[in-house]
Amino acid sequence: MKHIQLPDIRKKHQNEKEELIPLPEIPAREIDPAVGLSADEVQARLENGYGNISNSSPTKTVGQIVKSNTLTFFNLVFVILAVCLIAVGSYSNLLFLIIAAANTFIGIFQEIRSKKAIDRLTLLAEQKVPCIRDGSREEIPSSELVRDDIVEFENGSQICADAIVLLGQVTVNESLLTGETDAIPKLPGDDLKSGSFISGGHCTARLTHVGADSYASRLAEEAKSDVKLAKSEMMRSLDRLIRVIGILLVPVGICLFLTQHQMGLTVKGAVEATVAALIGMIPEGLYLLTSIAIAVGVLRLSRRKVLVRDMNCVEILARVDTLCVDKTGTITEPGMDVDKLVLLDEENFPEEAVMEMLAAFYDNMDADNDTGAALAACFKNDSDWEAREFYPFTSETKWSGITFAEHGSFLIGAPEFIMGSRIKELKKKIRPWAEQGMRVLLAASYEGEPDTGGLTEDQIHPMALILITNRLRNEAAETFRYFREQGVSIRVISGDNPETVSRVAIQAGIEGADQFVDASTLKSDSSLEAAAEKYKVFGRVTPEQKCRLIRAMQKNGHTVAMTGDGVNDVLALKEADCGIAMASGSQAACQIAQLVLLNSDFQSMPAIVGEGRRVINNIQRAASLFLVKNIFSLLLSLVSLFAGFPYP
Repeated sequence: MKHIQLPDIRKKHQNEKEELIPLPEIPAREIDPAVGLSADEVQARLENGYGNISNSSPTKTVGQIVKSNTLTFFNLVFVILAVCLIAVGSYSNLLFLIIAAANTFIGIFQEIRSKKAIDRLTLLAEQKVPCIRDGSREEIPSSELVRDDIVEFENGSQICADAIVLLGQVTVNESLLTGETDAIPKLPGDDLKSGSFISGGHCTARLTHVGADSYASRLAEEAKSDVKLAKSEMMRSLDRLIRVIGILLVPVGICLFLTQHQMGLTVKGAVEATVAALIGMIPEGLYLLTSIAIAVGVLRLSRRKVLVRDMNCVEILARVDTLCVDKTGTITEPGMDVDKLVLLDEENFPEEAVMEMLAAFYDNMDADNDTGAALAACFKNDSDWEAREFYPFTSETKWSGITFAEHGSFLIGAPEFIMGSRIKELKKKIRPWAEQGMRVLLAASYEGEPDTGGLTEDQIHPMALILITNRLRNEAAETFRYFREQGVSIRVISGDNPETVSRVAIQAGIEGADQFVDASTLKSDSSLEAAAEKYKVFGRVTPEQKCRLIRAMQKNGHTVAMTGDGVNDVLALKEADCGIAMASGSQAACQIAQLVLLNSDFQSMPAIVGEGRRVINNIQRAASLFLVKNIFSLLLSLVSLFAGFPYP
């Protein structure tokens, strides 16, 4: 099954249920999964408010932008100062209001311009979902789905609305909703919660709650009143500066006015001198400059086909000193190729028997990840073997399996996870291929039915090694050289064999790539934290370990960015200071990341990090000029207070 592509259009539907007549409930049995809804039924649900339109938006509304730029502390101070000047008839000195208004307008204009760019990219990045309507299968933008639509979910799909499984079976990760990382199996009749994602398998489901009625939307709505938008470190520093200046303005202004008046100035003259001094102390331009610079940075990134979900990540990018990357899709091309088959027991499992098993295996097993797609493309063939039980691949077991009615059980996956302590029997045969940078999988027969909780080692019979190659990205070496020159340390975190990952990383020119570790040997938190500083390459990493590695690096004082494109990267993307997803990867990764590379081009990373650093460097340079002016005005006011001469 192909990956879900990003849409380029979206229709808008009204979603105000309080003004609409609810539809009667339609029992699931009345909707044939092979036929789905008719066009008339879809239209009726849209008209009655049962479209999958969310009330939330990734950007502020125009009204919110205008409000945030207009109702500021400094604008309030300017209005008060203007009222004071008007009260004494000093109209000619109100020109500073024009500057304040111009600054406010520039801020509003730039943010609205940035909002439009982000909204356009959000439109492009909206997921499409395979849907059955009028008996035909088509991919539809998630916002155009309606209640009772029959949809298909596969490995990597994020569940866009509450649903009930009709056909097939999947494992679901609900960590984004509950914080629990365990994969939950879902069978026909089980509920799927929106916001979770499929970590294995394939299913057909019927949507039960859409739009604002979905679980994720209700959860977000309940949380809105308690959530405050996080600000970047620079904006927090400016807020603290503003509070200090705001406190100083009141006593300094009062004292300055009284002093100027006592020296013989008229009330009008004293007010004019005081207003001039206070305006000079206000760094309104610096605050506005920071907001505009970040907004412009977001706009420039949008022109590079980078979707920015959080404006604060522009500053975070400038502070990143550690970049964590996955091997597949980042260092290498997303696609994989089967290179060769190495037989392990020709007496019991000759080539014809192995090929027949592989043909039956991939004729029955859905190719729900890149590895599965490569294997299916190579081995899949029509087979009359009857599959009785399926064991989908998961990031925890790292193998998939099928039990056939008359031929027994077979497993395909990572040799270490299938063989367990018996892996030493195969190490000499695996090592030469791993050292060449190939990914090595094991095909094995199994006596009885496999248990995903743990395999019985003496029931495993190795059949063959399957060698898979990843194509190294042409631009990888140049990209990693840039980061090395910029002082950014690279960590490769992958679920593959550590020797294979290390070899590929060395080919890509990653510094220290020969220092690798098998994460399956890191059992304690202390060993994981020590390894996070010592090693550059981590193999056999589970999704939960990726998350813990990110936290360990942050605990050691690093600002961490994470790039990924798979379901197994979601938890790490969420935990990182800045999560960066490839649009060609899973929907779940794109939905959780702060940045999405819509062109899925890792070569864009230097430009992205460079843009963040350019923005921050420009702000820091300009900040010195603003603060010098503010400090000079404050010192001049203090001198005027104690030296006994009128403020110039």
